[in-house]
Order: sequence, then structure tokens, then C-alpha cells
Amino acid sequence: MQNLFDNKNNQPLAEKLRPTNFDDFVGQEHILGKDKILRRIVDADRIIPMIFWGPPGCGKTTLAKIIADKTASNFVFFSAVVGGVADARKIIEQAKQDQQLFQKRTILFVDEIHRFNKSQQDLFLPYVENGTVVLIGATTENPSFQVNAPLLSRAKVFHFRELSEAEIIEMLKTAVKKINAEPVKYFPNIFKRDDKIKIRLNKEAYGAIAKLCEGDARDAYNSLELAIIANSIDLANISIGKTEAEEAIQQKFIRYDKGADGHFDAISALHKTMRASQPDAALHYLARMLEAGEDPLYIVRRLVRFASEDIGLADPQALVLAVSTQQAVHFVGMPESNVIIAELVIYLALAPKSRAVDEAYAAAKDDVVNGRIEPIPLKIRNAPTKLMKDFGFGKDYKMYDDESLLPENLKDRKYWKP
Repeated sequence: MQNLFDNKNNQPLAEKLRPTNFDDFVGQEHILGKDKILRRIVDADRIIPMIFWGPPGCGKTTLAKIIADKTASNFVFFSAVVGGVADARKIIEQAKQDQQLFQKRTILFVDEIHRFNKSQQDLFLPYVENGTVVLIGATTENPSFQVNAPLLSRAKVFHFRELSEAEIIEMLKTAVKKINAEPVKYFPNIFKRDDKIKIRLNKEAYGAIAKLCEGDARDAYNSLELAIIANSIDLANISIGKTEAEEAIQQKFIRYDKGADGHFDAISALHKTMRASQPDAALHYLARMLEAGEDPLYIVRRLVRFASEDIGLADPQALVLAVSTQQAVHFVGMPESNVIIAELVIYLALAPKSRAVDEAYAAAKDDVVNGRIEPIPLKIRNAPTKLMKDFGFGKDYKMYDDESLLPENLKDRKYWKP
């Protein structure tokens, strides 16, 4: 008996529209253009160990399936979300047998490879080294942090980028043409073979989906699918405008991971745009973090640091305002604190900049950590007892001394350079 869930009719539209060749593949021209190395090795079926790194819905799994169709090797799909180390071992054992008995190599595609911790990823290492499997890993997380270093050194990393709005629109237009040509194939539960179908999206509808799906092709297809289903009462004229498209998208999803790259990239952008005295850019990155649910006190902690590191004594009031903001955010809470933090961000962006304090401390630290630490001069040592005074502690001390009070080997050192 056929499993209901194996029926291709029940597949989401995104899966039915998944490209099966490079002619239909949209995006990633920087690595998949006809003259690019990844395209050439796939076309030549000379697959090497690789890591596909990029955001959701950018084509990593689609490319893997194109490779599966092109290669003469055994191609095994494995998801680290639903499978474990024991499952991976079985695949590798089968690959060893196929290699020994039939001289057949195995390409192992591990989706969401970052779901295996680094010690679990060690499983693949000896078999990648001896050629038992050609490993292709796909991940949305930065491989520098999430993939085992020895494994990473044996694989070529290809960085996939978010699809542009123009690329999403191109994909949607192609999808509508295919659906109009074979509506039953894509919507067997809605349309019948004799139905006269005409699906139309206006320019604003395409633009709305492309803008709100955040470069995620899967999300774009899902929104198109929902819009068609919701507006399929009049089969002869399924017209989808901006309003229907936005309704299908529902609330825009802000792609942001508080524990990974999105978190660190955004706080880095906020810091650097304030340093560049660009309040508009700084407010944008602040809004991205706050609206995605970032901890406001984390942001304020970084702003307190910025006030001393990048402004310092060029405007001492900056640190006072930053600490006041921390107290206000802690007292008021979110979402009302958003404008309090925004006020501080604007102030810090517009304030005069000076790294003199930060550089002065860094220079002093370098001498302490890397240089010889000579004794503190006797005249500025504490002398609470007669014995200590007899040894010269505190002798000739002057409250407002003009002579250097640094240790002898550093007496001419200048750290503070306003």
C-alpha cells in the first residue's frame, strides 16, 4: 500500500518547481556561472569534498539534486536533522562495499551538517581522506565555527548568497508560466484536467513577494502557492495583486539568529556605522536587531563600550548617557525602550570620535604584558609603618610632582596622546 505522504501530489509547490538542471537554476552566478569552477566540476562529474554555506532557500539542496542527476556515482541524501551518527555509519559501510565490490564511489550529501557537533563530524574524516565517500555538506551556519577544522581543511567552501528581488521575480514568473501550462500537475487537489485556468500576477504582486520573502526562494514559492489557493474561486481568472500577495506572505520574517552569524554581523554593523558617524545606517541595524527580538540590554552593553572606546574624552557625556540608557532600559523594558536606545545610538553616531583612551590603555597593557615590569618607584609606595619609611618608602614624595613616576625603564614612555 502506498504511503499517503510519499505521494508527489502532496508535495509543496516549492518542491514541485525545484530546478533539475542548470538551465532552470536561478542565482549564484558568482559560483555557478558557465566559466566558474563549481559549474565546471559538476558538468564534468569530478566532484570534490565541498561545503555549501548560505541562507535558507538560496539553492544549496537544489544544486545537490542537480549533481545527483548528473553524476555516475551513488548519490546519498542524508539529513542531520532526522538522522544520527548510527545512520551515517550505515551509509559509510555501504559505500565501502560499493567501492570494494563494484569500484563505485559514493557522494554523500549531508544537509544541515552543523547539526552534528564537531566530535560527531570526526566520523566522516577518515572516509573523506581515503576516498570512501565524497562529502558535500550544506549549512546555514558559518563553517568557520560550526564545521570541524580538519574536515573543513579537506573541503572547498562555496558561499551561496541570498537571491536578489530580480532573481525571485524571474523565478516566480517562470513558475506562473509552468502552472498555467499544467495546472493539474502543480495543483491536483484544486484543478481538474478540463478546467480553463489563467493565473495572473501584476507587477506589484511580484514585487511584494520578492521584497518580503527576504531572498528565500522556498518562502516565495510558498507564498505564491497560498495566494493561488486563496484566490482560486474563479478558475478562469485568478488575479493576484499586491494586497493578495502581501496577505499570502503574512508577517514578514526577519532573518536573524541571536546565537550565530546574524547576531554578530548586526552588532558589528551597528558599531561600525556609529564609528563612521552615519546615524541613519546605525538606526537601521538597531531596528533589525530589536525587531528580531535581540536582548536590548546586550545592545546597550555594547553601546556603553562604544562610548568609551570610540568617543572617550572627545565627549565624556557620551558614557554618562550610555549608562543612563542602561538604567532606563532596565527600568522601562521593551518595547517602550526602543526610542531610548535609538536616542543613544543617534547621539553616539553624531558625537566627536577619539580612540585616544583606548589606544593609551592598549599601549600601557602591552608594556605590562610583554615588557619587563620593574619595581614601583619608592617615593610613591605606601608607607604605613616606620620600618617602611626607614627603607625609603614614600621618601621625597610630592603631591604635584613634575618628574616621571613611571618605573625606571619606562620613565619616558607616553601613553596618553590627546
